[in-house]
Amino acid sequence: MLEGVLIAESLRIGAQVTGIPLRITKLARVEMATAGRDQPRYWTVLDFAADDSEAPRLADELASCLAPTGGWYADFHTPAETYVVFADKVFRYPRGQVDGRRAAQGYGRSVGVPEAQLDWGE
Repeated sequence: MLEGVLIAESLRIGAQVTGIPLRITKLARVEMATAGRDQPRYWTVLDFAADDSEAPRLADELASCLAPTGGWYADFHTPAETYVVFADKVFRYPRGQVDGRRAAQGYGRSVGVPEAQLDWGE
């Protein structure tokens, strides 16, 4: 199974992720102390799981659904790979690979992700 996290507020208005069976494993509303200046203070956090075979398609769907402003991304991983998805951009690298993580973090910084939020799990 792939497992990941999506912030509901990161979705573009009108966006839909469809055709991919996702299982919500946790749904929480949190106050985010490290919210960026273009992000709301309160977030709806969805932890999800899906079949590993859906990973590439899910990454593409999320890339087309995430807001291009505000410093947003979604992340998920399979047993072998990490996916970090921004609006119209997907990073996919072997879990634990330092160069892949650095590239995704560098891109995140360039699109306004606050430093404290560049902490996805591997």
